[in-house]
Amino acid sequence: MLEGSFTALITPFLDGEIDHNGLDRLIEFQIAEGISGILAVGTTGESPVLSWDEHNAVVEKVAQKTKGRCACIAGAGSNNTQEALTAAGHAAEVGVDAVLLVDPYYNGPSSLEIRREYVAPVARACPGVQVIPYVIPGRTGAQLLPEDLALLSQEFDNVQIVKEATGSLENMKRTRTCCGSGFNILSGDDAVTLKMMQDPAIKAGGVISVASNLVPGGVTAMVKAAQAGEMDTARKLVDDMTPLFNLVTVTTKEKTTYGAVTCRARNPLAFKTLMAVLGLPAGGCRQPLGKMTRQGLDVVLTAGRQVMDKAPQLLAPAAEFFGVDIEKRLNDPACWQGLFYENY
Repeated sequence: MLEGSFTALITPFLDGEIDHNGLDRLIEFQIAEGISGILAVGTTGESPVLSWDEHNAVVEKVAQKTKGRCACIAGAGSNNTQEALTAAGHAAEVGVDAVLLVDPYYNGPSSLEIRREYVAPVARACPGVQVIPYVIPGRTGAQLLPEDLALLSQEFDNVQIVKEATGSLENMKRTRTCCGSGFNILSGDDAVTLKMMQDPAIKAGGVISVASNLVPGGVTAMVKAAQAGEMDTARKLVDDMTPLFNLVTVTTKEKTTYGAVTCRARNPLAFKTLMAVLGLPAGGCRQPLGKMTRQGLDVVLTAGRQVMDKAPQLLAPAAEFFGVDIEKRLNDPACWQGLFYENY
């Protein structure tokens, strides 16, 4: 059973191509900080804009470098079951511990179809790895329901975990009711992880985290404290890291000649921007994701400064590992050049 803290690792770019040296360093940083496992090429890893050759290369590297050191989960989801089967098969061949299957997006199958025509074929084809459905209807427009998840868990020994990002505590409780106490629910949202872990009707086993790209030690400590029932410690860590948790989506109101418009910078744009500001391997996002607005950048900088002021020990490992002065970089405009649009 995969429990604990898992990082949905970004895919670093350099001059538009995968930065393989940067990827090596990010993996080593995660392992040095005691992470339970690494998710390669999930949404945070920009799976939609990687070619399958690039996708497989990242999975192979993460699988190789994590072997015997921490768990490896490979993103294998698609809105095409044949693609998911191919990706999952490759991941199994290179030795991953689990594959993550996001609900099929855009073509919008029913929960019945997701179960029978998508998750089940992959679980059947890859009996040696855990198959983790990823339920995030806000991104996919589809949803594997708790009832169908329970049917899958009864049929397949390797479907015993879900990544839950519905935002609905009631849906999570229904999953626990349907799937039973032996089933593992992993949070897909940093901000609600502790709530999910301490709620006896949910009993989450950990998190697949975005914030742990920068603070793997902090997220790991929070999860371990919650598992040990040390809730005051866990709550303090959550409070210290909340500014980072809030960067998953940064929403600003921008002025145009036609009036104000809402601009949403979605994951991983804000987090990669912060990592770039701090001098960690990140690079920009691939199109169609682009850059932050200036207001959005200010939100990112403020979040970094808040954590630095309140809990500098959380950022100290990144500063030491990558050899950067985080406080200086958060306040030096030269470190932000090219990371935001000059105008809307």
